[in-house]
Amino acid sequence: MSHNHQKKIAVINDFSGFGRCSIAVALPIISAMKIQCCPIPTSIFSNHTGFESFVWTDFTDQMQPYMDEWAKLDLKFQAICTGFLGSARQIELVKGFLRRFKTKETLAVIDPVMGDYGKLYPTYAEELAQKMVELLPYADILTPNLTEACILTQTPYREDFSLEELEALCERLSSMGPSRVVISGLRISDTRIGNYVWERGKHPLLIPVEKIGTSRSGSGDVFSAIIAADAVNGKPFVSSVQKAANFIRKTIERTVELEIPVTDGLCIEEYLGELSEDC
Repeated sequence: MSHNHQKKIAVINDFSGFGRCSIAVALPIISAMKIQCCPIPTSIFSNHTGFESFVWTDFTDQMQPYMDEWAKLDLKFQAICTGFLGSARQIELVKGFLRRFKTKETLAVIDPVMGDYGKLYPTYAEELAQKMVELLPYADILTPNLTEACILTQTPYREDFSLEELEALCERLSSMGPSRVVISGLRISDTRIGNYVWERGKHPLLIPVEKIGTSRSGSGDVFSAIIAADAVNGKPFVSSVQKAANFIRKTIERTVELEIPVTDGLCIEEYLGELSEDC
């Protein structure tokens, strides 16, 4: 009996029981968009690292046998989506998974989670950040923020990149693999942020959105999950970036209304139903 009658996305990321990030947001979003989400945890957290304390279990040793069982089931995926990877060994395991499960019909969506505001995350070393480049040849879609785009291309970080410089940055990223790139969370003004959308052979576009409140855990995971599901559902790249940005803006607005702490992420539950409307 085949297990491949329904569209599926494999999501390789960490799992937090509380805090709404990574697999915990990708799974409901992808499911709401009428695609089966198949997670591979890289680490398991009681709650994410933005809290003062947490319990953490490294899942690296279990990842290979976990993947082997999926091979026995002959699982086929319409997309593979990667997020935070905490070690060089995990990056090697993900490369192996991509070689094993990615076909001509499988999209690879790489979210190179490494840092923000011009700095690496505290748990991330420069050597590990440079190893992330090894995933780019497998990527069809790449979703870095500006910090991560600069790290991947070894470009000095600034906040004030011109549109021409952003285009050149995306072209350099694309030369390493992906045909579609979106640089997310660009500061346009005190009240607006933007997403720079680049597709090979098409004119690039900066999509602005109203900035509401402060940055919240899991926003990037929400963004990449919507992009991946829309890609599998055959939606145009520009429209899916706009959808993701609008969903995050609307959800942040509601999250602020409910007085939910910043650490607790986005209250995606309020609007999940809307994501299934045009799938």
